[in-house]
Amino acid sequence: MKNKTILSAITAIAVCVITMTACKKSVSNENDVPPGKQQMSLYLTDGPGLFDHVYIDIRSVKVLVDTSTDTRRHDNEDWDRRGSDDHKKDSSFVWEDLNITAGVYDILRFRNGADTLFAAAGIVKGSIRLIKIEIGTNNSVVKDSVTYPISLPAGAANYVLIKLKGNECEEFQPGRRRLWLDFDITRSVLVDFRNQFYLRPFFHFFTVSTTGSIAGKVGPREGFPVVTVFNATDTAYALPDREGNFKLKGLKEGTYSVFINASNGYADATISNVVVKAPGETSVGTIKLTK
Repeated sequence: MKNKTILSAITAIAVCVITMTACKKSVSNENDVPPGKQQMSLYLTDGPGLFDHVYIDIRSVKVLVDTSTDTRRHDNEDWDRRGSDDHKKDSSFVWEDLNITAGVYDILRFRNGADTLFAAAGIVKGSIRLIKIEIGTNNSVVKDSVTYPISLPAGAANYVLIKLKGNECEEFQPGRRRLWLDFDITRSVLVDFRNQFYLRPFFHFFTVSTTGSIAGKVGPREGFPVVTVFNATDTAYALPDREGNFKLKGLKEGTYSVFINASNGYADATISNVVVKAPGETSVGTIKLTK
């Protein structure tokens, strides 16, 4: 009986040790980043436009990492030239591919504060100075259930460069950084007098730790409301979802006005002195439009 008791105790201790080791290893794998590396995550949201869908053909997403100890000495670099050649090797600069799934993305899926992990990869450690998004040719918009092709302007590059100073990304865990990209559809999709659409991709970038948001609900839906949030220096837009909910993210701290542009016989509405603090969300509650 005594030998069985000792054997049981040893077995129990062994199980505990194995379990604790497995747990520790799991936590280590989850949180640790290999030496000389960093984990970079890009999230995508949108600045809305008056379309049913906006389909953008995204072929690749790359970042240019400055691995030098002082990225400030490169502030006067010709970033357009560096962005045009992502195969050139340099002792300080390293291009890294974030390995997205190439394809056509409906940008309007990310409206009203919804954001999606767009690209993520383990990359060399350093300051991120460029984000390069390569655009394909299969682009289109749907407006009032009619599909229109979007073309890049003649002579335009088939990519967009987002230029950074190297300190914009949020390090939310050791070695893990993230940044939000806001695709500004109003500024990106242009139409000429022949009703032909052109694409000039324009992105804002922000982090949730240094910005705030405004959220609310507006109705009825028949008023076709468009939400504008503005102050002396910034303006942002939102289109409420089917239930009337809206959210605008990436706002700098400050005091804003919320303007509801209504139609179909409904009166416009304005809410003043809406204070935004970072990080945090300010709710304006439910706004009921009247005729």
